[in-house]
Amino acid sequence: MTRKAARGVWAVLLTTAVISTAAACSDGGGTSSTASRAASVAASAASRGADVVASATAAAGEKLKNFKNGVNAEGDVELGRPATGGDGRVTAKVTVKNSTDSSKSYAVQVNFRDAQGNLKDTVVVTVADVPAGSTKDAVARSNRRLSGDIKADVGTALRH
Repeated sequence: MTRKAARGVWAVLLTTAVISTAAACSDGGGTSSTASRAASVAASAASRGADVVASATAAAGEKLKNFKNGVNAEGDVELGRPATGGDGRVTAKVTVKNSTDSSKSYAVQVNFRDAQGNLKDTVVVTVADVPAGSTKDAVARSNRRLSGDIKADVGTALRH
């Protein structure tokens, strides 16, 4: 987990604690002030969450950029149904079918989205040395814990 991702997770945990404490400690007189502070902290955590996604997106872009001379291979990739592990991270099986006549390697960007279609995380999986006419599996694993109904889609798939 990157340092930014860890800060994002801690920000969400801190926000939850602050909001819970504010609700429990409110004496009626300072409710709007406490609610305002809690809302500010929540907005800050949401911003950090966006930073985590932006960081993951930038890292994915960098990996794809380093995959030299790649050609579009989205049609060669199938994703399995996402599953959440005991650690809260989401995984999805990535199956690549090499329809060419020589061994190829693939870089597949997998996007993890919530039920509303909002991007929650993105990763790049490299599937190396897929023999001609064969398939090979890999697993995409989210960089951080995700909750709710998470779906996976192929953002980019490159072959070389």
